[in-house]
Amino acid sequence: MNQLKDFRNFLYMCWKHLNLPDPTPVQYDMADFLQNAPKRAVIEAFRGVGKSYITSAFVCYKLLHDAQAKVLVVSASKVRADDFSTFTQRLIQEMPVLHHLRSREGQRQSKISFDVGPAKASHSPSVKSVGITGQLAGSRADLIVADDVEVPNNSMTQVMRDKLAEAVKEFDAVLKPDGMIVYLGTPQTEMSLYETLPDRGYVTRIWPGRYPNQSQEIKYRERLAPMIAEQLQKKEQLRGKPTDPDRFDDEDLMERELSYGRSGFALQFMLDTSLSDADRYPLKLSDLIVMSLDTDKAPEKPIWSRDPKDRLTDLPNAGLPGDFFHRPQETIGDWLDYTGSVMSIDPSGRGKDEMGYSVVKMLNGILYVLECGGMQGGYDKKNLVTLSMIAKKHKVNYLIIESNFGDGMFMELLKPVLIKIHPVTIEEVRHSIQKEKRIIDTMEPVMNQHRLVFDQKVIERDYKTVLDYPAERQAKYMLFHQMTRITRDKGALVHDDRLDALSIAVNYWVEQMAADADKKIVERKNDMLDLELEKFMAHVIGKERFETVENTWM
Repeated sequence: MNQLKDFRNFLYMCWKHLNLPDPTPVQYDMADFLQNAPKRAVIEAFRGVGKSYITSAFVCYKLLHDAQAKVLVVSASKVRADDFSTFTQRLIQEMPVLHHLRSREGQRQSKISFDVGPAKASHSPSVKSVGITGQLAGSRADLIVADDVEVPNNSMTQVMRDKLAEAVKEFDAVLKPDGMIVYLGTPQTEMSLYETLPDRGYVTRIWPGRYPNQSQEIKYRERLAPMIAEQLQKKEQLRGKPTDPDRFDDEDLMERELSYGRSGFALQFMLDTSLSDADRYPLKLSDLIVMSLDTDKAPEKPIWSRDPKDRLTDLPNAGLPGDFFHRPQETIGDWLDYTGSVMSIDPSGRGKDEMGYSVVKMLNGILYVLECGGMQGGYDKKNLVTLSMIAKKHKVNYLIIESNFGDGMFMELLKPVLIKIHPVTIEEVRHSIQKEKRIIDTMEPVMNQHRLVFDQKVIERDYKTVLDYPAERQAKYMLFHQMTRITRDKGALVHDDRLDALSIAVNYWVEQMAADADKKIVERKNDMLDLELEKFMAHVIGKERFETVENTWM
């Protein structure tokens, strides 16, 4: 029993029982931190390292040494919390060393809450699981395990983040004197809850998937796990190498980086939330105008605002820290019919990609985005009908399809469906410029001039349509995540279908406006030549005579 005073030894026993390989040095280091952590602790570790399993074993370890201890497990969802509790219960049921902790007759024995055998009668069970939105009041705990309380579903908007921050404050009311709170998590956004916890007295330890470079190490400061910092001091060549090669070797991490994209990998595996480099990410939400738009009409001139009073904090915000949507300061003039309505389609939709689409209308040189989204299922008849109905709804008079592959196959499949629902002129375009540069070169000038206006419903739908995807991948499919994370680097985004479709429609109007401007220049030059000719003729033959001759010609 003396050997089991060290949690690392107990962890080894658990892993053996589960037929897992021996704990890795990183897992042992996390175990050591858990055993010796302060009363307020945050464990940030790369996805897949096993932090929930380790902490579940830690709960068993706590109960082994103090059967009267009360543990509260809180997760973003009740299901997640119950899974943690169920796994803990399984260890107690199966491991011989924990045999005496099995619930006895008359004690609570469900996955929602259960007692250990030696526990005295109490209103609070030995282990209780609850979702973050569930009933925390009335519980009492010596240890609170906050296991992934932050997920995209509850952290996408500032309002959501504020609500989550208030919810976790309830922990202090539940915790017994001298109790301990441990957060386990992976940041979901650059504005993660975990970034705010040190200001509330929490000690954070970070175990990234790779040894950080020097700039990353500076960003982590004292939060970087001492084991990793010490190893870097001894051997600089480790930078960029896997910290836990027994679980994820270099090839595996490279595959995951390709899958998650640079920004996603930075969050999920490097725990790096400092991604707000203005030069690298040129497209800003704050350059947009957001308002409720009409299908047929728009204001003559919406006035851009960046005033905090015009900030839209209740909308899903997938932008970088400090970047917000704003309503217009005011609108000038009447609401007039749009000049035209254009729809663009990026017909991917194969594998994990989406088929991106966008509807952009124009009035007085201002571009209004009425629809923008993505759908999976490729060339399914259902998708063809849906796209045609969208075209009809918005009275699209021109449709652009990006020629990706298939030699026009998608266009030929769409045409007969469109003819039945909404006949419209279709054009297929092909691009040879690197996609990332093309998108930025199209979008940046328009956004910098505040000539891109979004219907508020586009932002709301953009968020709702990704909720069926796995939680760790939801953000990457969102238009506004793609918009604010794109760089000029090739392959900057894993998914760019929605943004690409939008840029195609915007580019159409940019080219139209450029053509109109060229036409006006020519017309103005012709008018000036006519005026000069009139002056010349009046000078040569005399003004009165010239006017007489001119009238005769007419």
